[in-house]
Amino acid sequence: MTDPDRGTDRAKRRTKPFLTPLQKYEIFLQMVRQEATMAEAAVQWGVDRGVIMRIRTVAKEGALAALASSRPGRKAAERDFELESARADAVRLGEALKEMAVKLMLVEGKGRWG
Repeated sequence: MTDPDRGTDRAKRRTKPFLTPLQKYEIFLQMVRQEATMAEAAVQWGVDRGVIMRIRTVAKEGALAALASSRPGRKAAERDFELESARADAVRLGEALKEMAVKLMLVEGKGRWG
C-alpha cells in the first residue's frame, strides 16, 4: 500500500480508525476536563461524534458500576456453593461409613478382624 492510498480500503472508502483503550480514556478525560467539545474531539481523533458519545456513555456506566460494587470496610467472602455441597456430602458419607462399620462389627463380630 502506498502513502496516497493510506487510510482507504480497496473501494477507496475511508477505513475506520482503531482507538486503543488508552486513547479512549484520553478522549474521556478531555471531555471531563472540558478541554474540547464533542465536535472538536471528534475532529482531533478522526472519528464520528457518535463514537465520542459512546465512549462517554461506556465510561460513565463503567465508573458507576465500579463505584456501586465498592463498599467501605472489609469485603465479604463470596460463598462457594459447590464447595459447601461437597463438604456436606463428605460429612454424610462419613456418617454412613461409621454406621456400616458398626453393623459389620455386630454381624461378623470383632473376633474375625484381629
